Amino acid sequence: MDYEKKPPENDLQASEGFFYLLGRSCIWGGTPVSTEQFRRKLTAILSADVKGYGLLMGDDEVATIRTLTVYRDVMSNLIQRYQGRVVDSPGDNLLAEFTSVVNAVQCAVEIQGELKTRNDALPENRRMAFRIGINMGDVIDEDNRIYGEGINIAARLETLAEAGGICISGTVYDSIKRALDLKFEFLGEQNVKNIVEPIRVYRVFKTGNVEYSKVYTGKNAGTKKLKWAAVAVVVILVLGAGAAILWNLYFSPKSNRAAVSLKESAVLPLPEKPSIAVLPFNNLSGDPGQEYFSDGITENIITSLSKIPQLFVIARNSTFTYKGKPVRVQQVGRELGVQHVLEGSVQKSGNRIRISAQLIDAKSGYHLWAERYDQEMKDIFAIQDEVTQKIISALTIKFAEGAQKQLAYKNTDNVEAYDYFLRGMEYHNRFTKEANTLARQMFNKAIELDPEYVMAYSKLGWTYLRIG
Repeated sequence: MDYEKKPPENDLQASEGFFYLLGRSCIWGGTPVSTEQFRRKLTAILSADVKGYGLLMGDDEVATIRTLTVYRDVMSNLIQRYQGRVVDSPGDNLLAEFTSVVNAVQCAVEIQGELKTRNDALPENRRMAFRIGINMGDVIDEDNRIYGEGINIAARLETLAEAGGICISGTVYDSIKRALDLKFEFLGEQNVKNIVEPIRVYRVFKTGNVEYSKVYTGKNAGTKKLKWAAVAVVVILVLGAGAAILWNLYFSPKSNRAAVSLKESAVLPLPEKPSIAVLPFNNLSGDPGQEYFSDGITENIITSLSKIPQLFVIARNSTFTYKGKPVRVQQVGRELGVQHVLEGSVQKSGNRIRISAQLIDAKSGYHLWAERYDQEMKDIFAIQDEVTQKIISALTIKFAEGAQKQLAYKNTDNVEAYDYFLRGMEYHNRFTKEANTLARQMFNKAIELDPEYVMAYSKLGWTYLRIG
């Protein structure tokens, strides 16, 4: 895998537990985890990602994040309508499960139809097309997350789909071929990465004429660049100075077109349910080497809030684009389409930790809640839990009895292991081979200190997957 060009989240949309099991098996002298302690079930798995996401981000980050946020909300609502649930949505990826394979395919067809309608209203170079893969398989269900090879297969099917298209496995086809009014094209038995046996693959079409939106994908972009390069050569030969003008107008990364694009970008509509963006907490320790800690606190709060079904939470990949940049809360609210913004700071000194957090109304700029915690490091988990609870109270979110307890951070009680885990996450998010090696060392250290640290095993598994 090319670390620089494609982060692993885009290559495999598997849940963290798969990598937990992989991480456990990679520990020298470790004992493989018995799956008997986990609940297993048969489920329909939907995996989706954006075709050409990196190209869209390179062209206009803000507009891409806005569109992604809206499209992901559209998909989540349709998944819920078809009795499915979103398991995870890192970056431009989305993983969902359904108890009914018929519902899963119907939902996928409706998603692509709805997104096509929205794409047709956008300029071609701003259209965002998802690829969808659907598989049916046996998975492990643990803490509302699903793990297993069936997820891997769904992710591989997704990569075989066209932009705006759907691919399904043979097991899915066998279950729905007479149940739905759809057309199917057999693509043969495909050998895919990390799957031993070839899998039967079918492309799904709605009945009638099949038509996809024209989407600005990597392949099309390469063609466009070649075409414009040829035009530029001709112009240079004929007009000389005119070519320089065209270069500045069409190719310069600082061109006025980009500025106009930002100004003309539409403000994202607010989701129906409460919504929040957690901005990267500032590191006030005076030591740049402590960035890993403030970033880790931010990520954990995002993870906790994401467990709340009544709350729309912007993903880490979107909010961390604001890291180190002076931005106004109102600007963040408009660009990400959220009602609330959480910002804060972290100062770590020896065995003491000071965390400040404030919840702000993104429209008015008024503070809804603010608090400063000055405590010992051993209280770090309680602080993160309290921040989450205060946000829930401020937004008047109501839970079913006992549901709120599931939000507590309980991955480890070992503060030193937690510190090594956060160090590992800093390297993990860099996506280079060197950083991957360092991340593995940090996760291994965390596991030495706490052999039951599930998330450390999970991320350790990622480091071994990235070798391939």
